[in-house]
Amino acid sequence: MDDLQIIQNKIYEIRGQRVMLDRDLAAMYGVETKILNKAVKRNIERFPERFMFQLNKEEFNNLMFQFGTSSYGGTRKLPYVFTEQGVSMLSAVLRSPTAVQVCITIMDAFVQMRSYLATTAETLAARLESIDRRLLELEQTRIAGELGPVRESVLPEHLSAEVRIVDYSARAVVIFTDNRQDRRLLKWLGARYNGWLTWNGERVAGWVYPKSCIAKLDKYLPARKPAL
Repeated sequence: MDDLQIIQNKIYEIRGQRVMLDRDLAAMYGVETKILNKAVKRNIERFPERFMFQLNKEEFNNLMFQFGTSSYGGTRKLPYVFTEQGVSMLSAVLRSPTAVQVCITIMDAFVQMRSYLATTAETLAARLESIDRRLLELEQTRIAGELGPVRESVLPEHLSAEVRIVDYSARAVVIFTDNRQDRRLLKWLGARYNGWLTWNGERVAGWVYPKSCIAKLDKYLPARKPAL
């Protein structure tokens, strides 16, 4: 295991921030934990809460649960943790060649972790998009099999009164209907079924039809139903 991996294993997520414990940093800087914390307190104006904060009892207990232990080196005090900015500030406070070099290594570990998490998120998003496309293809295949071959001679003359048409985008309307004959007619008209639409914040299924062909659709709207 390389040095960066060892450091990354000591980075924890607390209060929505990635932090390192005072004792781990002290060990890396080659000083006692109490010496590190005294140096920080002498320069407390350099360590706002976004740089450093003390764990509360619940956070401390949760951390101990992650460690799989009920002890913390015999200490009775709640530890301090340092964010990436706090770690950087420590090198200025401790003022030693070792502190500077250790700080650089820790910064590299933080950067590498951010890069890994960003790449993982992009990969996951791409996989989810691929799954969505595959599910859409399967749904379209199912609908096509359910409807079967559409022959013009058996098509209804109009869409039923059940249809609901909404202005979906600048280029298309969406037609909602559960009527089987409506589906057959819409397919013949060239509407495209999509089971993964978003409307009013919800995932819905409907038939997408281009506004450029709306005149053709108008001819098949129910009687007395106003055209779009």
